[in-house]
Amino acid sequence: MVDWQEIEAFLAVADELHFGRAAQRLRLSQARVSQTIRKLERRVGSPLFDRTTRRVALTPIGERLLDDLRPAHHAVHEALARAQAAGRGTTGVLQVGFLGPVAGRVVLEVATAIRVSHPGLEIRLRETHIDDPCRPLRDGEVDLLLTQLPVAEPGIDTGPVVLSEPRVLAVSTGHPLARRAAVHLGDLAGDHTFRPAGTPPADWLASYLPWSTPDGRPIERGPAVATFQELLALVAAGQGICPVAAHNVRYHPRPDVVFIPLTDAPPFEFGLAWRSSERTGRVHAFIETTSRLVTGWGGPAAAAER
Repeated sequence: MVDWQEIEAFLAVADELHFGRAAQRLRLSQARVSQTIRKLERRVGSPLFDRTTRRVALTPIGERLLDDLRPAHHAVHEALARAQAAGRGTTGVLQVGFLGPVAGRVVLEVATAIRVSHPGLEIRLRETHIDDPCRPLRDGEVDLLLTQLPVAEPGIDTGPVVLSEPRVLAVSTGHPLARRAAVHLGDLAGDHTFRPAGTPPADWLASYLPWSTPDGRPIERGPAVATFQELLALVAAGQGICPVAAHNVRYHPRPDVVFIPLTDAPPFEFGLAWRSSERTGRVHAFIETTSRLVTGWGGPAAAAER
């Protein structure tokens, strides 16, 4: 395994031909530099420097190593510099995912605002699905995601709530609850509710739909669905019911599905998520622009109702 400190020490001594000056350049003790060079020489299996009390010179093997290492060393530093510039900069491409139509509308409006404030930043949008909304973020297919909270996965950070909206219960027009003006979590007992396909995290799944009513009766999980349109089709067919976000009354009206206010359920909340190790300048610009717009709209609840 290559030890970067050994490489830096070798190049410094080769440049200075003096252990003391090389140590000053590296901000290390002279003893530490000598020890590092000896370690590298043991790795190579041959002396790299001829040392006397009066001078330091490269051996033939040391000269060859210097010739081989110097361009590679320069290339590594250039690559790091380019990566740092990309991380700090706000130009290039940012891949942004979203879950659901309201989240899609928000990221589209943020992208429009960013085209004005950061004309060199191109935003590309991608929809994610309820079976595993964070998969494209985990897999590196998107850089940032506006999704339903909570997100408590290793290596993923989240920002404040961007959208907050009430829940409604989707039922078929022939369901016994269809004529009710409002329903409660207790009304979910005794029926089948749909669950997302795949293996979404347990905390996300529990927030999507609780396992029991407030008085302890179980809420039965029914068929698994991968997309929202699949869910609505099965609801319309009378195969189950499902709590959904209130925006679906506007975005997904159907003659065979009724949306009923679910009065005692907490709201659905959406926020931005990104990989912890990759909060680049582009990601930061999107987060800041989103926060500014949501504040201007009047907060997360108002942002969902626009």
